[in-house]
Amino acid sequence: MNSDKVYQSVLSIAEAYRKKLGAFGADQFELEPPIGGWSYSEVYSHIFDASLLSVLAINSCIKNEGKLKPTAFLVKLVLFFGMFPPRKKYKAPPKIAARVKKISITAAQQLITDFELQLANVQSKIKDADPKMKVKHPVLGYLNAKQWLRFIEIHLKHHYQQLQRIENSFSQQH
Repeated sequence: MNSDKVYQSVLSIAEAYRKKLGAFGADQFELEPPIGGWSYSEVYSHIFDASLLSVLAINSCIKNEGKLKPTAFLVKLVLFFGMFPPRKKYKAPPKIAARVKKISITAAQQLITDFELQLANVQSKIKDADPKMKVKHPVLGYLNAKQWLRFIEIHLKHHYQQLQRIENSFSQQH
């Protein structure tokens, strides 16, 4: 796994999220979609809050503040293939779901910027991090710095597709 390539991919996906923000009106951004579930606002709150938490985990791995634990084989497959197994709906772990809130478009833009800055601060150190040093993910178990970066990429892509499903549900309503 080339961490520089994954990093560039993450930045590209974050930019796609930023561009998509321009398409939303303030009211629509916070509106619950016809299909139910999270609003655009809540998706942005979740994805960039979770990404910031993931950067903290990367930093802990870099600083050797993790544990020497194995990564589960199924998790390695997820990271290798770059996607979560097909399933109708995934639920955020309760601790993470409790952090989700409705935010403004301006707050979403700031979250994206904060995420990019924090990630840039650790990016150059990821490739030198001890691959055996891992920090626990609430669902996937123990991940090292490179695996956390790959998780961010996969997670961003997953929720970007969710934004498309929300958009489709609004357009089917008319």
